[in-house]
Amino acid sequence: MGKVEEFEELRPLLFSIAYRILGSVGEAEDAVQEAWLRYDASTTRPVSAKAFLSATVTRIAIDVLRSARVRREEYVGPWLPEPLLDDPYDDPVRAAELSDSVSMAALLLLERLSPLERSVFVLREVFAFGFDEIAAAVGRSEAACRQLLVRARRHMSDGRPRFAADRQERDELARRFFEALAQGDVDGLRSLLSADVQLVGDGGGKAPQLARAIAGAENVARLLATVYPLMARVDITCEPHEVNGQPGALFRDRDRKILHILALDVRDGQIQTIRSVINPDKLGHLGPVADAWAVDREVKQLRRRPR
Repeated sequence: MGKVEEFEELRPLLFSIAYRILGSVGEAEDAVQEAWLRYDASTTRPVSAKAFLSATVTRIAIDVLRSARVRREEYVGPWLPEPLLDDPYDDPVRAAELSDSVSMAALLLLERLSPLERSVFVLREVFAFGFDEIAAAVGRSEAACRQLLVRARRHMSDGRPRFAADRQERDELARRFFEALAQGDVDGLRSLLSADVQLVGDGGGKAPQLARAIAGAENVARLLATVYPLMARVDITCEPHEVNGQPGALFRDRDRKILHILALDVRDGQIQTIRSVINPDKLGHLGPVADAWAVDREVKQLRRRPR
């Protein structure tokens, strides 16, 4: 097998590693491309292309993450990962770990870790790399990597729910949520939300948003039931779709351009968190992006009209 064929076979894995470390589709794709350039420029053939490329993309991602930390500290409003609709890497043996680790909730927990802790956790817990491979990737001893993993596990376990939602139950809850959303049904929405539910919006200062953060079932239900029926009247359509392995939806304008996405975090039979990404910089990889400001103006005009 030639270099190109080896690389293309490993590309889904490399992207999945980079995305979990970075939380950004664009940065992950750039890291994978840079790994290819280094692999192609290498004059010697590694014993294992998988080990070489995985280590290379990890080191690149660590460097990018260190510089990205500064940008995220200066970010306008809450920062959320770039939404991922389909994870290209598939491993039936580790399907549960892959699905859990790509959720927005998990990626936000990973943000608590240092770049090295995050990389060790991803390589070991998600992709089951050996400590010898991890040590080579992050430039630390195997003993140091084991300590990094212990610290990472502690941070991650502190924020994780005790019980994951059953997939069928989760999907049914999401179906009822989007049905109530379309109808502007406050009571229906309230019944699906946890008492301390949070609605978090990421506009990055580049688009209008529902809110940076709103808490409480009553507040969230009333806001959603007010805004979304108005959006439907200006031809915004809701397209249910998994977002980062969890229930969610894409919202499109009348020209089928992406306006924003919603992702639902379901636990204990209720929706615990609703995350909205409307920052256009985080949606471009999904297709043409709508003019959110124009949609916002149309919605506000409807709200001002007498009933």
